[in-house]
Amino acid sequence: MLKKIQHIKNLGVFKDFSWDSEVKNKGGAVQNFVGINIIYGRNYSGKTTLSRIARALETGALSDKYGSPSFQLEFSGNSDVTLTTLSTHDKNIRVFNEDFIRENLRFITNPDDSIEPFAILGDDNNKIEKDIEALEEELGSNVEGQETGLFADKKQAAVAYENTFSFHKKANDSLEKRLGDKATNKDIGIKYRPERFGDQNYTITKLKTDIKMVSDPGFQLLNSEQVGEYEKLIHEKVLPAIPRFSSPKLSFLSLAQQVETLITKRISESDKIQALVKDAVLNRWVNEGRTHHRNKHEKCAFCDNEISAKRWGELDKHFDEESGLLEKSIDVLLAKVDTEEKTVNAALTIDQSVFYSKFHSQLTALDSRLKAATKNYQLALNNLTKQLKARKDDILNAKKYESPVDCAETLTQIWQEYSDLCSQSELFSSSLAEEQTKAKADLRLKEVADYLLTIDYQPQLDSIETLKHKNDEALKAQTTINEDITKKQAQVTAKKGELNDEEKGVKKVNEYLNNFFGHQFLTLEAKNEGPTQDSKRIRFEVIRDGKKAYHLSEGECSLLAFCYFLAKLDDVATKDSKPIIWIDDPISSLDGNHIFFIYSLLNAEVVEKGKFAQLFVSTHNLDFLKYLKKLKDNYLNAEGKKVNCQKAYFVVVRQDKKSTLQVMPSYLKEYVTEFNYLFHQIHKCASLDAIDDDNYTTFYNFANNARKFFEIYLYYKYPDQGMTPGTLGSFFGEDSIPAVLTDRINNEYSHLSGVFERGASPIEVPEMQTAARQIIERLKQDRDQFTSLMKSVGEAVEVETGVV
Repeated sequence: MLKKIQHIKNLGVFKDFSWDSEVKNKGGAVQNFVGINIIYGRNYSGKTTLSRIARALETGALSDKYGSPSFQLEFSGNSDVTLTTLSTHDKNIRVFNEDFIRENLRFITNPDDSIEPFAILGDDNNKIEKDIEALEEELGSNVEGQETGLFADKKQAAVAYENTFSFHKKANDSLEKRLGDKATNKDIGIKYRPERFGDQNYTITKLKTDIKMVSDPGFQLLNSEQVGEYEKLIHEKVLPAIPRFSSPKLSFLSLAQQVETLITKRISESDKIQALVKDAVLNRWVNEGRTHHRNKHEKCAFCDNEISAKRWGELDKHFDEESGLLEKSIDVLLAKVDTEEKTVNAALTIDQSVFYSKFHSQLTALDSRLKAATKNYQLALNNLTKQLKARKDDILNAKKYESPVDCAETLTQIWQEYSDLCSQSELFSSSLAEEQTKAKADLRLKEVADYLLTIDYQPQLDSIETLKHKNDEALKAQTTINEDITKKQAQVTAKKGELNDEEKGVKKVNEYLNNFFGHQFLTLEAKNEGPTQDSKRIRFEVIRDGKKAYHLSEGECSLLAFCYFLAKLDDVATKDSKPIIWIDDPISSLDGNHIFFIYSLLNAEVVEKGKFAQLFVSTHNLDFLKYLKKLKDNYLNAEGKKVNCQKAYFVVVRQDKKSTLQVMPSYLKEYVTEFNYLFHQIHKCASLDAIDDDNYTTFYNFANNARKFFEIYLYYKYPDQGMTPGTLGSFFGEDSIPAVLTDRINNEYSHLSGVFERGASPIEVPEMQTAARQIIERLKQDRDQFTSLMKSVGEAVEVETGVV
């Protein structure tokens, strides 16, 4: 059902029409189209333009002579049709307007042309008809709210698809929102943390790319230690160059060889004092004492005995030059070992602060190894020192050399590794920005992976995929049903094509012409122009007195065109389809009787038979409008059940070069004739208790209303006289006072007749109301007429037994 014409722009006299702002009832609410819609508008107001929009839905195209128009039609189910979708919509509509007449009844503009033929179902071939009935029964009814058969299945499938689509969309939208929040939300969005994640232009599209990466089976997630390192790295600044380190040259092997030589060197045993040779401590004590006594004491300071020259000679031979040189060599070597130890201890102290955090873990490990290697090297040097001192203490006796572990190579390797790290750190300065970018990217991927776990991404994805599968199945089921319906409809059309009968179309038009209009002078005939009787090249001709008719009057053209349109509603393409029907001003150049016949035909053949899903009728003629108000608001369906449909009234209003559509005002909608309106105003005046700002016009206009009422009423009652003092007196009967009072009000208040100053005086409300009540009381004497008048204006009638 068409609900509204949402907007029309640059289309004929409709420049910038907006339904919601212009089509409102008295309460200010927007009034939509309903089942039956009556549209009134004067000539050139824009009624035909509206019908052309409707016909564009039927033909699939709008005239290109309109320039650059646009419009939007809103239908039930929130489906819209615009200029761009005219050829793709599924609305079923039939339009009667001057374009329909021009396209189908070409003889009107070209007398030598014919009428476009149409066919309705023929009467033969019962088997084919039964096949059609079976197919149509399987298809069922497509009436909205009363679907059966495949159409009911189609509706159920559509509902199922809408539900699965809704569930899938809701789940997908929810996940999309959560992903969108993670990408761009100010509170949790990666976009707003570029200092950590490195991309201030981050989007949901980039997030989805990252999700693919972290979802790859080969993706390695950062551990907590790596995260800590990267967090340090992304805050790094470029460091100054590290002081160059030159590793000392170690002499352990040389020192060891010298130690081995010295401690294993043998001293000649000739002229040695055996007691001292055997006692190293005593030997050392004597040697030290010798240095204390030589040239200082003649006696032993210990025993106070004289030291003889012989004894000095024995001692000098014992402590000869060879042992002295050995001792001096040991002292020199001890100094070298000590220097080596100091050199190693002072060689390298690792300061991590001069390195980037990237290298700190390596430096920590290297420092630990350095300290261990240094300690081991010191131990080895101490071993050499210990052996040297042991020989020095027992200089006369050679010692067995104990070879310590050589740690020099390990220490040299550590120093080299340190130098390598220094070089790497210097190189890292040039690639810091690149490394930080990579670190931020890895941290971002870690953040994405953690977020996916937080929102149960994979379970949600699985759920969405399940809903998508259900939605696809529902769509497939819907498509299958639609294809089945299309297939069966095509079969119905094909079989109906076998029963097509153009003669029946002609008979239908002639039936309308004869039965409703009594027009026996004009008829239609179907002419077969095929080369054989079986070949169907049919054309319709207008016949008058047995000959092709020419020079038809405008009225005859209007009658014939409308009968043709109504008969065409029973053609093969339209019958039982219940289209939207739009009829534009079908009473052109017709007299009063024919206008009534047009109304009767419309009411009997379209409304009472319920051939429409929605009906629109527009007119410029007030007499036809009066009849249209009587159109039934119900019909009997195929099952014999009464179906009600609403009626709504609209008016097309043109101001200068611009038109609009509005709700029909009450004065035009509610009163069938002016006589009903005048009676209603008199009744209101008689019924009101007091005058106020809302009803003062009822009293102010009473004189004119009463005068015009009596002019009409008394003319029909006394057609030879009309309204005169005499007929006015006859109306009120024996009581002459009401007649005199009414005549005075009619003349003085309506025309200011002879009393010009009356125009400067206030209205005498009591006089008005008294006259109005007397008129109403007199009308009540004809109970039937008074009851009918009251009903025509929607007023209740009081009777002795109650209220009618």
